[in-house]
Amino acid sequence: MAYHIRKAAVIGSGVMGSGIAAHLANVGIPTLLLDIVPRELTKEEEAKGLTLDQPAVRNRFASTAVQKLLKQKPAPLTSKKNLQLISVGNIEDDLSALSEVDWVIEVVVENLAIKKDLYKKIDEARKQGSIISSNTSGISINAMAEGRSEDFKQHFLGTHFFNPPRYLKLLEVIPAQDTLPEVVSFMKEFGEDRLGKGVVIAKDTPNFVGNRIGTYGLMKTLQVMKEKGYSVGEVDSVTGTLIGRPKSATLRTLDVVGLDTFVHVANNVHENTTGEEQKVFEVPSYLQQMVEKGWLGAKSGQGFFVKKGKEILELNLDTFEYEPVKKLKTPSIEMAKQQKGLAAKVKTLTYANDRTGELLWSVFAPTLVYSAELVGEIADDIVAIDNAMKWGFGWSQGPFEMWDAIGVAESVEKMKAEGYEIPSFVKSLLDAGYTTFYSEIDGDLAYFDGQEYTLVPVNEKSIDLKRYKKKHGVLKSNSGASLIDFGDGVLLLEFHSKSNALGLDIMQILNHGLDLLNQSDRYKGMVIGNQGKNFSVGANLAMILMEAQDDNLFELDYIVNTFQQGTLRIKYSEKPIVVAPFGMTLGGGSEVCLPAAHIQATMETYMGLVEAGVGLIPGGGGNKELYIKHLKGLPKGVVVDLQAIASKVFETIAMAKTSTSGEEARENNFLDFADGISVNADHQLYDAKQAVLAMAEAGYTAPIREKVPVTGKPGYATLLLGAQNLLQSGYISEHDLYIAKKLAYVLSGGNVPYGTLVDEQYLLNLEREAFISLVSHPKSQARMQYMLMKGKPLRN
Repeated sequence: MAYHIRKAAVIGSGVMGSGIAAHLANVGIPTLLLDIVPRELTKEEEAKGLTLDQPAVRNRFASTAVQKLLKQKPAPLTSKKNLQLISVGNIEDDLSALSEVDWVIEVVVENLAIKKDLYKKIDEARKQGSIISSNTSGISINAMAEGRSEDFKQHFLGTHFFNPPRYLKLLEVIPAQDTLPEVVSFMKEFGEDRLGKGVVIAKDTPNFVGNRIGTYGLMKTLQVMKEKGYSVGEVDSVTGTLIGRPKSATLRTLDVVGLDTFVHVANNVHENTTGEEQKVFEVPSYLQQMVEKGWLGAKSGQGFFVKKGKEILELNLDTFEYEPVKKLKTPSIEMAKQQKGLAAKVKTLTYANDRTGELLWSVFAPTLVYSAELVGEIADDIVAIDNAMKWGFGWSQGPFEMWDAIGVAESVEKMKAEGYEIPSFVKSLLDAGYTTFYSEIDGDLAYFDGQEYTLVPVNEKSIDLKRYKKKHGVLKSNSGASLIDFGDGVLLLEFHSKSNALGLDIMQILNHGLDLLNQSDRYKGMVIGNQGKNFSVGANLAMILMEAQDDNLFELDYIVNTFQQGTLRIKYSEKPIVVAPFGMTLGGGSEVCLPAAHIQATMETYMGLVEAGVGLIPGGGGNKELYIKHLKGLPKGVVVDLQAIASKVFETIAMAKTSTSGEEARENNFLDFADGISVNADHQLYDAKQAVLAMAEAGYTAPIREKVPVTGKPGYATLLLGAQNLLQSGYISEHDLYIAKKLAYVLSGGNVPYGTLVDEQYLLNLEREAFISLVSHPKSQARMQYMLMKGKPLRN
């Protein structure tokens, strides 16, 4: 049977249920959100004269949850308009509507009896062949399916999303004993390709994969902290970014999750395990005490940390008083900072003979042993376990990748000396003469399966650029970029400068790539993309500031002109150029995208021309291209209000507006209707390549150079008036007004009549002149310096 999910239903409208509904809406799936019926009226409902029988009251829980989606941060919706894909109802009146949906997701309270009672009703209402799943974080999938019809059991499984569903990549799919294999394989493919998730197939064991190991590691940390006398702040100072974990580290993470929620998860494993394992999941008395006091973390205003005024304080676990935050300062921390690469840093810290090494080894060693003991029990292989921790908990290395980093043989010797029982899985590795859990077979990643190395299964759409380059090589490279033969007649230009900041090194490789593309019959098009933390944070600001402070205006003019001509070449290339922006795509990063034949963004692409924040305006053609992008969206033959368009573009650039999603980038006209959005960021380069091939196949031709209508002098006056009003109202400073004047002159096309047609080079010249004059201004230089030093804009 072929499965399709055209419509879904989510039952349970709490934070998790409504978040899942929002994510389904984000990917275009109409979703019905149901909850229980209220048993009493609110004061507001009474004041309106409503009764318990009216739909507005009966659907209140789901309706309220949907409205909260608009206010939550981080935003669960990629666009407010996605809200219209979510309809609401209640379990008593609307279960019959389940006969129209292809997937029902249960997200109600973690109580087996309540879930089983609900499933009985769902079983009666659903259509045959529809998929039913539970978002439980730990209740047995098989236990929930007991007593249901055969078709229900065959189509029932666990689908455990991590919170918040839009942002966290992990989706654990947990089959029950009667789940059809084709249902499991469909949900894996659907989860990856449509929902954009990293899917791990887990087994029906307590807390599945991510929460089982993640909770163990957290519990171990809590025990070591108390036993060895570390403070809350000391633990967090070395268990975050220093070891490749999230910035929130350990205790701040628990504050965000909610200490009551964490205790519930820990208790679930505690009740379902025995012996030494069970002891680890015993909630420490101080944590129990915090929950009893209502110190639950962020949601109650205090937990392990509390904010008093502007100061963050940490909890002293002996006195239960809050004190200034302490940090560990040891020689190994400084030594680790000198190491290249995360693996070397972690190894240095783990074996350090100081307080940092003692803490990390005391947590890492038992967690690694525990992970190895569970191979085959919670998931089939180490890849699933590593991925669950990376995708669900934000670890840069999964436990087995970390074990490879610190050295398997070396760590096992130390573990043996300390009395650890080494798991048979690890002994098998070492007995076979292997030294790492991961290796390579013909350049592809392989993992130890208990007997030998096996290739890691990979979705063909997931491209690991680092591994691709290692296997296929590069055509040309320098410190800023590489040019790669991407296969099938497609070139790939990859940025790899610091923060992917754009400089002359990148423009050099771009120009080489464009020459090769347009002079060789071998190539059909080019993708500009990378797999850094962000696509590009913009131009190399440090270099620009240095040249400006040295008064090298001629050099700066050359740099800006080179960038402008590069973006023009992207636009008028004879063969299609597709740009693949993701994450921060700011300033020059957006300017590379705007002229391309096609943009293949991701759901989390944050585009904006933000130069005003550093005292500048876009200098690489961004003003012109965003203005043209707005003009292009209008139908031919319609009378165009040039002033309205110029004002909209002026506002976007002057206020440094940045999209909060790929969809919002489209609403802000950085993308047009034909541009694509990859929901799964791992598939973006594949999708971009397919776009190049599709355009080449369709007979792509370069755009015709056309003149651009501008608003001229009257438009300039109108834009200036708006800026002056903002100054008088106190919204902007005198220097903001100075920048706004420069921007207004460029966007209006200078000193010409309204409606004058000008060529693009004329607009680029205006832009370059304005950029150079702003770079020379002391207040703009102060803004650039402040941004480089503080990482935030100065409003001087």
